[in-house]
Amino acid sequence: MTDITKQSLSELVKNIKNKKLSSKEVTKAFINRSEKSKELNTYITENYSSALEMAEKFDQKPNLDLKLPGIPMAVKDLFCTNNIRTTAGSKILNNFVPTYESTVTQNIWNEGAILLGKLNCDEFAMGSSNETSFFGNVQNPIDKNLVPGGSSGGSAAAVAGQLTPITIGTDTGGSIRQPASFTGTVGLKPTYGSCSRYGIVAFASSLDQAGPMAQNVKDCALLQEIISSYDPKDSTSIDFKRNEYSKELTNNIKGKKIGIPKEYRIDGMPKEIEDLWQKGIQHVKDCGAEIVDISLPHTSYALPAYYIVAPAEASSNLARYDGVKYGFRAKGENLIDMYEKTRSEGFGTEVQRRIMIGTYVLSSGYYDAYYLKAQKVRKLIKNDFDEAYKKVDAILTPSTPSSAFKIGEKTDDPVSMYLNDIFTVPVNLAGLPGISIPAGHDTNGYPLGLQIIGKAFDEQNILNIAYAMEEKINFKNEITDWWIK
Repeated sequence: MTDITKQSLSELVKNIKNKKLSSKEVTKAFINRSEKSKELNTYITENYSSALEMAEKFDQKPNLDLKLPGIPMAVKDLFCTNNIRTTAGSKILNNFVPTYESTVTQNIWNEGAILLGKLNCDEFAMGSSNETSFFGNVQNPIDKNLVPGGSSGGSAAAVAGQLTPITIGTDTGGSIRQPASFTGTVGLKPTYGSCSRYGIVAFASSLDQAGPMAQNVKDCALLQEIISSYDPKDSTSIDFKRNEYSKELTNNIKGKKIGIPKEYRIDGMPKEIEDLWQKGIQHVKDCGAEIVDISLPHTSYALPAYYIVAPAEASSNLARYDGVKYGFRAKGENLIDMYEKTRSEGFGTEVQRRIMIGTYVLSSGYYDAYYLKAQKVRKLIKNDFDEAYKKVDAILTPSTPSSAFKIGEKTDDPVSMYLNDIFTVPVNLAGLPGISIPAGHDTNGYPLGLQIIGKAFDEQNILNIAYAMEEKINFKNEITDWWIK
């Protein structure tokens, strides 16, 4: 039998259901590998002893009808977990222990999964490299000098490094798809409203969405099936008929029309990204789909609009962190002094930057000029996609404009960092689903990803296209376990 941690989620589920493996064996294997992998810095909070206890309990009374029977997994530290520390990668929440569970994680536990721990992320999900975390940067299992992407960098690194068989991240402007691309893994950002936001620490409420991160498309489809549900506790949750994504998965995409937007051929795009895209187009054709050239004319405005809307919502959401009811509190001479010191000491530089931008664009005299205008641009971007989907079933683009960059390379240049999200941000502004799949390597052997964008609530379609392409691409992640001594 293949080493336990090298097995896919689907294989582990099958082997537990066939009683070839116990939950305790699987849990132990992932804990042992995680303990040898501390250099990656993927975990903020470990839950190993409780996980082993729960695995033993499961083995004593196994329910093999569950979709994740006794499967151990770690989750991004943005999801509130009852009685287990939830930090959002921030000093201000360093000692915060929720008294309730997020809906998404509760759905996962209801299907038999066991929590291994909470994974590192950019502070409040604000970052594209996992370098803004109060708990230090995560290293990419591909190469110790590389960022894993962000904000779900700990999640992507943990899946790529086989420290968890599957995980969940959140995606506000590309925070699932970009790290998936950087680590050679699969990441799905579902349609806005598909997965409940209840119990997820908020960044930008009209953009945030939870989604699965996995080794392959099949595993991704299974987890999406579990986490997607209507939730009356979330006012933005949408009640629609959800697919059994893993059961309905097919590689037959003959006759599908796949759009190629000319605006995504940006100035200065590396040749290897263009070559990757062309190979992806050929794979799609080989699968029997048709390629259609399309236009998304307002694409160039997506990034500036996003960096007005997202900071504005962040400014509003993060106003609650004042040191009074929970979280870090600084000592001050009076109430106002305490507020100011708590926020200046509790928030990191990037979070402070975005709060200040957001407060500015929402301020009197500037609201109409910036925030309102950005919302109008957002509507135009959505309209572009609506028009395109009259001609095509899905859209194929690169996931990122480059492979993973070096740790520290862009920390002093926030604009350069923000440009990393150029291919992912329009999807969030339009509220659409998008999936990144590993599709090749650059000249250094670092992974590169392709993104498939779908119509709203058409996750099944993009999963099917990704599944068909995955088969054609036959990507192999080149990881040497350099961090295990």
